[in-house]
Amino acid sequence: MRAQLTQDFRFAPWWWEAAPPPQSREDAPASSYDHVVIGSGFTGVAAALHLARGGRSVALLDAERIGAGASRRNAGFIGRVMKKSFGDVADARDEACARRTYQELHAAYEDVFALAHEEGIACHAARCGRFIAATAPGHRAWLDADLARMKAALGHDYAILDPQHQHAAIGSNHYHGGAIIPDSGSIHPGLLHQGLIDRAIAAGVAAFGETRVNEIHESDQGVRLETTRGEITAREVVLATNGYTQHPGWFKRRLVPFRAFMATTEPLDPALLDELIPQGRTIIDSNTNIDFFRRAPDAPRLIFGGATAEKLAGEEAIAARMRKIMLKAFPQLEDVRLSHVWDGYCAGTFDMKPHVGQRGRLHYALGYNFAGVALGCRFGKRIADRILGNEPGPSVFDGTAFPTMPLYTGHPWFIGAAMRYFAWRDAGLAKRWDAAAHRPVDAAA
Repeated sequence: MRAQLTQDFRFAPWWWEAAPPPQSREDAPASSYDHVVIGSGFTGVAAALHLARGGRSVALLDAERIGAGASRRNAGFIGRVMKKSFGDVADARDEACARRTYQELHAAYEDVFALAHEEGIACHAARCGRFIAATAPGHRAWLDADLARMKAALGHDYAILDPQHQHAAIGSNHYHGGAIIPDSGSIHPGLLHQGLIDRAIAAGVAAFGETRVNEIHESDQGVRLETTRGEITAREVVLATNGYTQHPGWFKRRLVPFRAFMATTEPLDPALLDELIPQGRTIIDSNTNIDFFRRAPDAPRLIFGGATAEKLAGEEAIAARMRKIMLKAFPQLEDVRLSHVWDGYCAGTFDMKPHVGQRGRLHYALGYNFAGVALGCRFGKRIADRILGNEPGPSVFDGTAFPTMPLYTGHPWFIGAAMRYFAWRDAGLAKRWDAAAHRPVDAAA
């Protein structure tokens, strides 16, 4: 396996080449702040930044280095997406609920570009578009139907590519056509996060990495936190730990943490990269447990990932699995080596949707289900606005029932079975829509 890795191989995110998490400060937090934010990802940094600009004293704590979690480890895809499609939400609730949900998802997507522009953060923000590669003919037909339903309700455009024309979107024969979403986007997540933490610190946020919160105690007077750097009291606390959540138990019981894996190739010939991803779009496949690909925004490299929640032990096992994903889609990369491989933790929920709300003196935004960049930035500001008395507008994700299941304690012993269920469901979806996929285009329309 080592022969398939570069000599300067790193088991670390590619994003850390341009934006490594900062070294932790050596001093201890003060004994009291107006607010303590636990978790230094996009949600936590956005909340801390807006609270500090609102005149509050804020401590930002993380058990690891600031930004060392999922916010500087993810793929940097931006879109109006979550695991439940527009049609899923409409069928489970009604079309009005689906419309409100996807309007808010679109607003969160737009927020990222507005935030980067307003704060002057150079993070390669681009409206590059997305290609959803169909893993079966039936998936292509289902995508067409679901996206047509959303277009009729909200006006969001899309286009369907049949297999004969998919090379306009991806240099692979592995898929069965797919859908183009022309206005999806991408960022360099490390640089976006670094820009936000720089601005938070400039606004007065006291950021402490490698400061684990061991216990949280609420009372009528406020919140007392026992940390590895001493005791801190605060009026209110923001919990923004997502897949790294440890305390308190009520939240951990409602989150399903899982490992995600990614890799980056060595530098490629630009002509080869143009063959793989001709239009520079981000690419995901149509499965629930996705494989995904994109160009690095700052180098001629391919960044990709998948195999979510698989039990992979060690760097070489992860690298071998990532290489298998790469060659499945792009066998022409047989001789290409990997320069970076990494993992990180995300969090799902039992209803497969994100949640934001308040429980006592604890405000939370958790369970992003792969939608954490856009919604994280949005929810962080939303929490800050609520604390500051600037009541935000209504949110379909705010204060809704946050389900768990009996006897679940936060250890996802069932994750393997869940992934097998998703694969079975994807196969069933493909079978149900297979007839529609093989109808002539004019008849299907």
